Amino acid sequence: MKKSLIILFLCSMFTVIASLGGPANLITAKADKAIPSHAKWGRIAIQKAKEEYPNAKIYDYLHVKRQQKGQYSLETFKLWLNENNNKFEVLVHIKFETTTEKILHVEIKKNISSGAVAPIPAKK
Repeated sequence: MKKSLIILFLCSMFTVIASLGGPANLITAKADKAIPSHAKWGRIAIQKAKEEYPNAKIYDYLHVKRQQKGQYSLETFKLWLNENNNKFEVLVHIKFETTTEKILHVEIKKNISSGAVAPIPAKK
């Protein structure tokens, strides 16, 4: 009796796995993650910071905010850099036309007054 139940179970499992297209379909799960709207502007902020500080390493960054003012938008990013063991922050402001996404102005400001240590998330 036990043997026939085991055989019946195994045959059932084989049928289910075969109908799903094989064991690979059971293992692989595709996680669709949405790309944030500011991702494009973050890449530009990093590129501009590298141009301004070519010898510095960017070790962290943060999307601060997006402001829309009429037909223009302003993306703001904070980047933490390390150049010759000198850590500092820069703010990158990217002003662009909202509809065409044409860049109008990029401003980089070095934040001298900060300790420049990247924030550590608070424990909850």
